[in-house]
Amino acid sequence: MEQNMKAFIVEKDGTYGIREIPVPPYGEYEALVKVVSCGVCNGTDMKIIHGKFKGIEDYPVVLGHEGVGEVVAIGAKVENLKIGDRVLLPFIGTTPEGIYSAWGTYAEYNVVTDAGAMKRDGLEPEEFALAQNKIPEDFDPVDAAMIITLREVYSTMGIFGFESGKSLAILGLGPVGLSFVRLAKLKGMGPIVAMDIDDEKLALAKQLGADFTLNTRGMDIPATVLECVPGGVDYALDAVGVPSFIGDGMAIVKPDAKVCVYGISEKMNAPLDWSKNPYNWTLQFNQFPQKKLEGACHDQIIAWIREGKLDPGFFVSHRIPFAEMGKAFEMIENREKMLKMVVVF
Repeated sequence: MEQNMKAFIVEKDGTYGIREIPVPPYGEYEALVKVVSCGVCNGTDMKIIHGKFKGIEDYPVVLGHEGVGEVVAIGAKVENLKIGDRVLLPFIGTTPEGIYSAWGTYAEYNVVTDAGAMKRDGLEPEEFALAQNKIPEDFDPVDAAMIITLREVYSTMGIFGFESGKSLAILGLGPVGLSFVRLAKLKGMGPIVAMDIDDEKLALAKQLGADFTLNTRGMDIPATVLECVPGGVDYALDAVGVPSFIGDGMAIVKPDAKVCVYGISEKMNAPLDWSKNPYNWTLQFNQFPQKKLEGACHDQIIAWIREGKLDPGFFVSHRIPFAEMGKAFEMIENREKMLKMVVVF
């Protein structure tokens, strides 16, 4: 077994690069995985690079949190994993002194936990282990990185209380927003109003099941949405992180409806004018996935993929070699067109 591995590390000043660090150790209830792919999370990754992600203050850090790994070694008490299994959401675990973890999946090796074996022995695994699920061996391991986003989105829909037959307006059609469109459609929601400033993304939203697609550049959002859905929508969702949409959302929801915020903005405040909203409404933030719920919806996402109703590869626009992954962040900084980028090892 190799003693060292390559990892993508971000410094306090925002510079980054690939360095060599020790392969992480694994315990008796854990397995070592060779990372196969890792999705780029445009919002979270860039905020960490720029030092603006709440809760991550110590640098340098190993970045990455949307990985797929293949088991290459197992601990003595592992019973639900075997060599060759592919597993979602491995994390780096232990890092060498002076280097910290921002989950750490942009690295050649990571660790997963056998939560079932721990429970068998009367132990309580950490919550993240409940979302470290296996994927079928015939799934494309690169496209499979997108399953993590799909699970995060579907579990968030449950937290927000999305229901079949209810209407939804979504702002922002990156991989997350488009995932909300497709999963809302599969859940039986409608009408679905999808909004963005990119006509190509609006066309994709239409393919995924949106009933109305609106280019919001220069648009009066409340007036236009209310033309599409007279009386207002049940849910107004910010999927990208635009604080001003809270005000627009307040103006387009019906009484007793909800404005939902999932996208994380660099700006953490917004003026609110509730002169045009209903007397009764709810504002709910959910910006950090709950791994227990994410793991609980794994089987449903896999079933929809098996049934041909959901295609993770639809959302993947770029495959970036690990050795060149700095290009991914250059593309984001340059605002190049993309959907989900996946780093390939």
